[in-house]
Amino acid sequence: MVLRKISCHIFQGYRHVHIRKNRSWDNKNFQRSYTALPRLTPQEVTNILQANEYTKEFDDLGSIKYYDSNQLASNNPIEDTRSEAQCLLTKGILLGVFDGHGGGACAQVVSKRLFHYISACLLSSKLLQQYLDSINSKKKLELLQTFNDKVEFVAEIKDLYQTSFLNFAKNLIQSDSKTEFQMKKALENAFLRLDNDLSNEALLQLNKKDAARTLAVAMSGTVAVVAHIDGPHLHVAGVGDCQAVLGVLSENDGWLAKMMTTEHNIDNRAEVERILSEHPSSEKSTVIKMERLLGQLAPLRSLGDFRYKWDKDVMKRAVVPYLGETSIPPNYHTPPYLTANPEVKYHRLTPRDKFLILASDGLWDLISPLQAVRLVGEHMSGKVTLSPLRLPRKNMKLSDINEMLLQRKEGLKKKPLDSNAATHLLRNALGGTEYGIDHAKLSQLLTLPSEVVRIFRDDITVTVIYMDSEFLRHCPP
Repeated sequence: MVLRKISCHIFQGYRHVHIRKNRSWDNKNFQRSYTALPRLTPQEVTNILQANEYTKEFDDLGSIKYYDSNQLASNNPIEDTRSEAQCLLTKGILLGVFDGHGGGACAQVVSKRLFHYISACLLSSKLLQQYLDSINSKKKLELLQTFNDKVEFVAEIKDLYQTSFLNFAKNLIQSDSKTEFQMKKALENAFLRLDNDLSNEALLQLNKKDAARTLAVAMSGTVAVVAHIDGPHLHVAGVGDCQAVLGVLSENDGWLAKMMTTEHNIDNRAEVERILSEHPSSEKSTVIKMERLLGQLAPLRSLGDFRYKWDKDVMKRAVVPYLGETSIPPNYHTPPYLTANPEVKYHRLTPRDKFLILASDGLWDLISPLQAVRLVGEHMSGKVTLSPLRLPRKNMKLSDINEMLLQRKEGLKKKPLDSNAATHLLRNALGGTEYGIDHAKLSQLLTLPSEVVRIFRDDITVTVIYMDSEFLRHCPP
């Protein structure tokens, strides 16, 4: 589905680099500059905000109770994607948010493929061989069970991607060593190998019928944040400026935001110094220019974006015939300037770790991580009032029932409009003020003309994963 669109819009949006935003809402200036559209009713606002929401509950999956997700487009089509899946041959859940730029092609492809590469890296050689042996049998082993996945690759591309993946699996078996398994190395290997395959596929398909599709993927790019949760073990891998934040309940019942990602952009001094150290001192003033990589790209790590990775000779041979000489960035002397190597962080979950928020920078442009954590925390308290009161067990003491009623009374003060926490974040990020939700502001942000909407808001993708505190309380140390 997605790649059928790509073939019709090859390199659409190629010249639009992922710039840093400085969005603020100025209602008076907006109204003076653009014709006001009819104000949406509260129900119309709710219908738009809830259109893409999704909830997945797990009956018995260790530390995860359920997750909420949602997306709101700014670009048409949306350049953000999301993906969630359960690993079937190993334990654990994978969840990711991907923010594309220069078009949505790379983000769509990476969101469909990366989890397979990660799941393969988690398998022992023996299990990986069993998987390969089952490929052409009637009892083919599946690596993943995906959720809310509505996109299919066209047949030719699907076969190409399958060939690349099977070659990767064979390489994993051949390169298996006796060294101890490291999750960090596994995640890095998956990101880097997929990125390498995106490059090889584009170059090998030149002058073939699928050249347009694979080159469109290679020329666009995506930043990503991926979480792997296995019991109390949380690993988060990130490239670019998507973020993951853990909502932690403090000992005095306040909310803390624990960052599980580091943004790879101009604000990250260590990242800037890393890039500068990889190039001659003569390029010191051009590698980072106007707060962007080579004066063009805001994220300093990403998948795809091979116009910042390929040798100049390759660019001239593979890209210039399609996009012209201007496709080569200025001051392009010592590529690669960009890496897909993720920064990986580990955290052992405790009963006080209540939820994890993954989101594209469209959300973080509007609210801070701590604001997001507090909003989800308040939503947890208020959400219980959206359903009828039910006693969790029989023969409860009156004191326990009284405690439940008191909690419910407090929750009524925070009763949300949305049962889905991702939708709750969208509503508050777009319409929240210190006095509550401003309906007029929400309506205007949801009815902006297509030619200006990106000035005020980006694509937003949010996934909120809720932890099972009782499971974590009884986990062995």
